[in-house]
Amino acid sequence: MREGYEGTGPGAITPDGCAVELYSRLPVGDEPDVIAAAAPEGASILELGSGVGRMTHALLERGFTVTGVDESAPMLEHVRGARTICSPIEELELGETFDVVLLASFLVHTGDAEVRRGMLRTCARHVAPGGCVLIQREGEDYHENVPRERKDPSGFTVRIASSEPVGDGVNSVRAEYEFPDAVWTQTFRARPLTEEQFEEALQEAGLKVDRCLTEDRIWVRAVPAV
Repeated sequence: MREGYEGTGPGAITPDGCAVELYSRLPVGDEPDVIAAAAPEGASILELGSGVGRMTHALLERGFTVTGVDESAPMLEHVRGARTICSPIEELELGETFDVVLLASFLVHTGDAEVRRGMLRTCARHVAPGGCVLIQREGEDYHENVPRERKDPSGFTVRIASSEPVGDGVNSVRAEYEFPDAVWTQTFRARPLTEEQFEEALQEAGLKVDRCLTEDRIWVRAVPAV
């Protein structure tokens, strides 16, 4: 388990506290539509942190070729129709490039600054000339108005129960997922980033913001800086 991360509930738990069975139950949101609108038709996509393939399968259905990367083998066992690679994102060295590199799930906000740097360097070295990196950020109020909860139409409740500072600009966040037959929790460390800090982190990895893809500015298209 990564330091500061924890997960509880039935089934296998990944090093960052994610429950495999939980993620196999979660519905697909609008993320595949956002990605499809920003990616060239039939593009090759490197999906970093693919998990059980929630977005992977939706992207395959839209005609993309996807390589899914995750550090959890039990997560990757659920992926169908895509090439999969079991590796920490920050250590990935494939020696090839892709039209689109995808870093979703707020991974850019990981609490460990060195891990974030490694993830962004992985994005930079795997994006093809003329390609792009699509990054999902936290909303501006992600760490505010806590606790808060949302009842999903499919029948479960997701709750951000707490977000507490633990030093060095990092918060410890506890999320809870309540289903009729099971409850899971995940505790993880997240580093809020101002717009300036986010752009500086990209610049350090040789990337720059091209444009925001959504009105809430959560999804960003980045490109190589040179």
